[in-house]
Amino acid sequence: MIRTKGERIFVVFSGIAMGIFTLLAFLPFVLILVASFTDESALIRNGYSFFPEKFSLDAYVYMMSSASTFIRAYGVSFLVTTIGTGMGLLITSMLAYPMSRKDFKYRNLLAFVVFFTMLFSGGIVPSYILWTKYFHIKDTFAALIIPNLLTNGFYVLLIRNFYSNNIPVDLIESAQMDGASELRIFYRMMLPLSVPVLATVGLFMGLAYWNDWINALYFITKPQYYGIQNMLIRLMNNIQFLKSSQASTLLGANAVELPSTAVRMAMAIIGILPIILVFPFLQKYLTKGIIVGAVKG
Repeated sequence: MIRTKGERIFVVFSGIAMGIFTLLAFLPFVLILVASFTDESALIRNGYSFFPEKFSLDAYVYMMSSASTFIRAYGVSFLVTTIGTGMGLLITSMLAYPMSRKDFKYRNLLAFVVFFTMLFSGGIVPSYILWTKYFHIKDTFAALIIPNLLTNGFYVLLIRNFYSNNIPVDLIESAQMDGASELRIFYRMMLPLSVPVLATVGLFMGLAYWNDWINALYFITKPQYYGIQNMLIRLMNNIQFLKSSQASTLLGANAVELPSTAVRMAMAIIGILPIILVFPFLQKYLTKGIIVGAVKG
């Protein structure tokens, strides 16, 4: 493509500006990574630095002392994220489909009910009573998937708008004339044509499931159901206790110096690493899915 001199200057300037902004956004992550490999005493004495006085693996050695526990926690988080995101996408897209059909009699009523859930909720205590007393999900795998995260009103409206604005009604009517059922239309036409918005919503759902620790805090007491986030929180609480004056009094001469500051940084690295690996594969869908799905239908 032939560009004018002004366009070429703009492209070069924009590339440089975006490169600088990207570097600035990436620097905090680099600082956390370097801090996680910094000696605890040097970190306390000199603070955070891109060029630490002394490197150390103490934080990762301490965390890997319970490697089996971390592997199990990673497995729980992976299963919860995979199953929860898959189920959430299916339920959300199936709910959005009838709302996008103008020939569906109760589409406005259904849209109001979905929108209402974005404004009001029952609160923590009623929700806890509902899930534990009536649905009996406490200390079960379902407690990590169903409450609060399985679907979201905003995602439903986002997918509905994508259906309405990007999939022609004539295409659906043509399929109906050929004898296709609504279920077949949904699975054979709507889902394959909605990959951008589904990938975008799936990314958001996956992030929410991976970073979630509230459900386990409320509904889980058995350690075998803890995901990586809850495992890291427990580890940090243990370190804070061992460094407290009460623990020093109990342990006396056996008290040990733990790399608490460096461990916090290592925890951040371990928690965010899977997201960094997955995000580049979904990035191409992100902008298109949000922009197209957010347009009012």
